[in-house]
Amino acid sequence: MLHYHVAFENPLTFYLQIQLTFEVPAAAAEALQLQLPAWRPGRYEIQNFGQKIQQVIVEDAASGENLPFRKLTKDRWEVAGAAGRTVRVRYNFYAHQMDAGGSWLDETQLYLNPIQACMYVEGRQQEPCELTLELPDGWQIACGMPQSGPNTLRARHFEELVDCPLVASPTLVQRTYEAQGLPFYVWVQGECAPDWPRLLRDFKAFTEEQLALFGSFPVSDYHYLNQILPYKHYHGVEHSNSTVIVLGPAELLMTEGLYKELLGVSCHELFHTWNIKQIRPAEMLPYDYTRENYFRTCYIAEGITTYYGEYLLARAGVRTAEQYFAELNTVLRKHYDDYGRFNLSLADASVDLWLDGYKPGVPDRKVSVYHKGALVALLLDLTLRRLSHHERSLDDVMRRLWLEFGQPGIGYTEQDYIRLVNEVAGRDMQTYFDKFVYGTAPLEEPLGKALELVGCMLLTEENLSASEGLFGFRTVVKNERTEVTDILPGSPAAATLTVDDEIIAVNGRKVAMNLQTLLSDGAPGYQLSVFRQNRLLTVTLTADAEQRFWQKITVEKRPDATPDQQASFRQWLKQDF
Repeated sequence: MLHYHVAFENPLTFYLQIQLTFEVPAAAAEALQLQLPAWRPGRYEIQNFGQKIQQVIVEDAASGENLPFRKLTKDRWEVAGAAGRTVRVRYNFYAHQMDAGGSWLDETQLYLNPIQACMYVEGRQQEPCELTLELPDGWQIACGMPQSGPNTLRARHFEELVDCPLVASPTLVQRTYEAQGLPFYVWVQGECAPDWPRLLRDFKAFTEEQLALFGSFPVSDYHYLNQILPYKHYHGVEHSNSTVIVLGPAELLMTEGLYKELLGVSCHELFHTWNIKQIRPAEMLPYDYTRENYFRTCYIAEGITTYYGEYLLARAGVRTAEQYFAELNTVLRKHYDDYGRFNLSLADASVDLWLDGYKPGVPDRKVSVYHKGALVALLLDLTLRRLSHHERSLDDVMRRLWLEFGQPGIGYTEQDYIRLVNEVAGRDMQTYFDKFVYGTAPLEEPLGKALELVGCMLLTEENLSASEGLFGFRTVVKNERTEVTDILPGSPAAATLTVDDEIIAVNGRKVAMNLQTLLSDGAPGYQLSVFRQNRLLTVTLTADAEQRFWQKITVEKRPDATPDQQASFRQWLKQDF
């Protein structure tokens, strides 16, 4: 067994003191290797947790004798002379990252994601692990890992250990609800006043909808670990039988805007309990924590989950159809804001998460597996419903993924997913994959046609911003400076402006929070005075009478929806039209 011990001497420094103790057989090879994970499941980018480690010491636990070791890579160490000894590894870990994938220490709480802070012994990842926390009196622990004693948690192996974040605090609040006889624990850390009856009712509703979809649950209990902050924040991360959700500001938790976010991210993360924690790509069985785990199916793991995370709230009656459409329209806006959709496929964007998937990156390079992935999932769901007259849907694909791959612990491949879609559809769906997963075909026409099944349509509205709608560029005001931030390829702005230009005048009139007005007086062209790399230039903007840019695309109910379409709407959303 591997024994981990976590303590803190001074929370004001944010440093945790971590010890790893284990016995090494006398017959073991001379050198052993210690590895700190380089990334965490749920965020597919190298994160280099080694930069948070301070002062590594390796010693014989019985004698206190220092053992020789050397660093091999940024997060790997080799220890010599360990055979026949009880080895203790000591180091400090800097816990000062308050988000759903981070760790945090202060006077009020210890919040730890072990994936960031716990080394493993190479070759011994399958051994049981014990984690002991040295805590002040009166602190309790919120964690999906079972407690084997006071302040002691037990994991079957390293992967379970690092997939169970924890919060320890004297101010944790917890409530429980049941769904299909299973306990679901809602933990809250933060100064807020949840409306518990409403919250538990809504959580129970979307939980039961998900359980009905899949037919069974991968784990015996589930824990929502909520960090409710005094400032604005939004983040969630999935784990095997828990999730960490970080939201703020606390005083707004039960207002419509923030409560909507709490429901959406909670439903999304619960869906991940099946989709990615158990229904896992073959490339990630097992996880390799030392390097990138490339996979081309994140549009399934995240795109389908993004679709269901909002859709199931409406299907469970937690949200109205209008509220669901508002969230769907946000996904549409984010998708159509990004011209990278013409340049990178969903499958390639899945791979490129490891490259730049979580930051803006260079202009017009990539597409979001979350946003386009959700829209492609919606298109597939409606297509399967149309082909089968609502007898089959994307639900059937997900249920079969769970039964054939997730439940028996078998990794699925791209071809497995394509096969299941074909079988549920009762026809060859390769064109769908070629166009929308492996290609960059536009979604407007096929999505608009698919929505007709349920009496809805895509509505295109003109962008009323002159700079965006007429000329294809966006600006931001920084310290009274109007700077260009985005330019659409092929737009009038693309011929004359560049990102980071500072616009100081239009047709000789100073720009001071009035750019849209100055670009809307109906002139045939506009002379813009700009600073570019500290040089003053004059450029000409002329609108294209045939084109409009950054148009708003939304889903709306058709005013002329037929009785059949309205009936289809009810079958899809479980709500009246």
